[in-house]
Parts: sequence; C-alpha cells; structure tokens
Amino acid sequence: MKRFRTALPADPHRRRLLRDGLFAAGVLAVGPGLWGTTTQGSPRAAVPLGMRPRVSNIPNLAGTLHEVPVANDPQTRMLVPRGFTVRQVARTGERPVPTSDYVWHADPDGGATFAMDDGGWVYVSNAEVSGWRQGGVGALRFDADGEVVDAYPICTGTTNNCAGGPTPWGTWLTCEEIDEGLVYECDPSGQQLAVPAPALGVFKHEAAAVDPVHRHIYLTEDVPDGNFYRFVPDRYPAGGRADLRSGRLEVAVVTGDDPQATRPVEWREVPNPTPRLHAGNGMGVDVPTRHQVPEAEAFDGGEGCWWHDGMVYFTTKGDNRVWALDTRRNTLDLVYDKHSDRAFNPGIDDVDNLTVSAGGDILVAEDGSEMRLVVVGPDVRPFELVNVIGQRESEICGPAFSPDGERLYFSSQNGWAGDHSDGRIYELRGPFFIEA
Repeated sequence: MKRFRTALPADPHRRRLLRDGLFAAGVLAVGPGLWGTTTQGSPRAAVPLGMRPRVSNIPNLAGTLHEVPVANDPQTRMLVPRGFTVRQVARTGERPVPTSDYVWHADPDGGATFAMDDGGWVYVSNAEVSGWRQGGVGALRFDADGEVVDAYPICTGTTNNCAGGPTPWGTWLTCEEIDEGLVYECDPSGQQLAVPAPALGVFKHEAAAVDPVHRHIYLTEDVPDGNFYRFVPDRYPAGGRADLRSGRLEVAVVTGDDPQATRPVEWREVPNPTPRLHAGNGMGVDVPTRHQVPEAEAFDGGEGCWWHDGMVYFTTKGDNRVWALDTRRNTLDLVYDKHSDRAFNPGIDDVDNLTVSAGGDILVAEDGSEMRLVVVGPDVRPFELVNVIGQRESEICGPAFSPDGERLYFSSQNGWAGDHSDGRIYELRGPFFIEA
C-alpha cells in the first residue's frame, strides 16, 4: 500500500518559489477536497471517545507516585501513580514493527492521537531534526487492543518539526521551528500527501490549536519576542474542514501590563504573513511577522498550544508561564506562573508541550532540569503525574491521550543510553477516568 512520504520536491529553489507566491495562485494548496469532507475516523478535536459516563480521576492522583520499571526499556524507571504501568512502544533507530521498514526517527517532539474506523488509533510524532529537510513526522498505528501493528512516515523533507496540533477533521498540523518555517497539514493514515500551508504564516512556528466553535486556528512562535497568532480561514464551514489556502493572519494585542490580571485581547491583521527573510532569494528581505504590528504583545518563547471547551491554553518557556485565552470573551489569564505560584516546589522549568484531557486537566511537559509531566489548572495545586528517572539530559514531549482516554503517550526526546541519545515513545496506562 503506497504512502506519500514527502511534502516538497528535493529542489531547494522550489521551496523558495513556494514562498514567493505559487500558493496565491492555488498551486499545491490544501483544500476541502484533499481528504474529503467526512469526519468519520477523525480525532474529534482530540477529545477521547465515549467519555460522558466517566469523570476525570487525574486530580485524585496527586501524591500517589511510586517507582516502576518500564516494559521494553529495562534501562529506565519512572515515578507514576499507583495502579499505572508504562511501556516503551518506539525507539530511535529501531523498527517499532518488524514487518514495517520504517525505522523510528530521531528527536521525537510534538504528537497527537487520531481515532481510526476499526477501533484502533494512530499516534503521530514530529522529528525535531535541525538538518535541512531532515525532519518530518512519523506515525504508530495501534489496533483496537492497543498493540502496535504498523509504523510509517506521514511527512518528510521538512526541517526542525517541533510541535503542532490535531484538527477536528482528522489531520495533523506539523510546525517547522525555523525562521522561514511553515505549517504542513498531514494525513495520519499516511495515504495522502503532506501539504504546506503558507497562509498560516512564515515564522518560527511551534504549535497550533484549532477552535472548531469560532473556526479559528491559534499559533505560537518560539522566539523571545514572539507573537501569539490567530488564523481566520476564508472558508471553514461549520462542522466541516477549513480550507487553509487563504485567510487572515492576526496577532494578539493585549491591554494592560499586569499579567496576573484578566486582560482583554484584540486582534490585528499581519500585513505580510509570508515575508522573505533571507536575501539569498534575490527578492530582498521583508520584516518578520512579529515586527509588523508594533502594538502586538510579546510572548517569551511560545511553546505548546491546545484548545479545550472554549479555552486555548499555551505555554511560554522563557518566563515559565501557562496562559489561558478565553475565546468567547477574548480575554487572557495566567494559569501557572513559576515565579508567583509557590504551591509547587520545585517549580516547572521551561514549560513546553501541553495537552488537555477530556475532563479539562492541563498536562504540561517540562523541558528543563527535570523530566516531568505536571498537572496545572486555575483551581489545581500543581502536582507531578510522571517523573522519568535517569534521563535528565532529555526532555518530555508530545503528550497525548488515546481516543478512549485510557492511555497517555509521550516521548523522551533524547533518552540517553550510555554515550548516545535515542528518542523513545512511552505509553502510560491506568485509570485516568472512572465511572461517574
């Protein structure tokens, strides 16, 4: 069964041409017909299936950590809640499935899960490899019993794929964390071509989150003076899929100087969302997107981004903060601030990827001195959910729940085995949800 494995031709000159306007003419642009308009088998905005009769058990897991071995990874032990188990499901340089020729990629980063029609699911994982066109996205296919049955690439030929975000119509938005970075829309099943979406901006992308109610896409930027963006597609029918070929890219302008207060947000259009940032293209150098609207709020190192129940949560690693944008009121609040929240010690260093459970629990991955997944929230005293022992040179990335909410996937980006690094994908399984 053939899978499309590249988003762009090998010629670097073609890449420059794409930035210089081919998409404005509709060439190689993503549209509603690429995968059809059905939402069957979609991730349903990454909200686990069948969760109505159950409630989150995650707040009850505080203080219950104990040390356990990791199945398939005898070098590693973790602190996890009692009643939970951990196994390794993929490792850099190895084939996750003997019958597949796909060798798992290096530097796994952002990820998400997608429900499939047969009751199984796919976990996608970015490759944050910085070499030119050496990154991409890999996928693990699970059957209905949770066993890995296939592994394959869904995007290649890209650079430094950091985080991203799932869409309600069943695709994965992978983001390039380079100055001329693009967002690419990928098919988790690997059957369709990954397609660039330059209308979402040319900048150092980190993560993306789709608001299916107001039909916007939110984007973070990983630089010390980065903006927080909102993309408004020209065509995004209610309950359908967004056409990413055209729309309006906007930046957040926040009123007030006190981050501890609730602050109103308004949105200003970015005049040129696809600037040419290097003179080598012979077209001159344009102003970066984050400098085009002087009133735009500067966020110190935008990282993970996730939509849940009318809120968009995102992190900024430079000041170790977790933010909440209320999309109904267009207001911004702090959910966690290392320097003001003394209820959690030690505080989270370098907040990074995040995900939100079906019950609204915010899980933040740490890219710093510890290897932890920490639960935070406006009414939650922060606590550790996972602590990886002996991999302090690595970082946790890509947290995502399986569609039924019973398993949590995440990666150790570097792992560290002896004198070399090897990224690893782990599955934490246990009673995240209990009967109501």
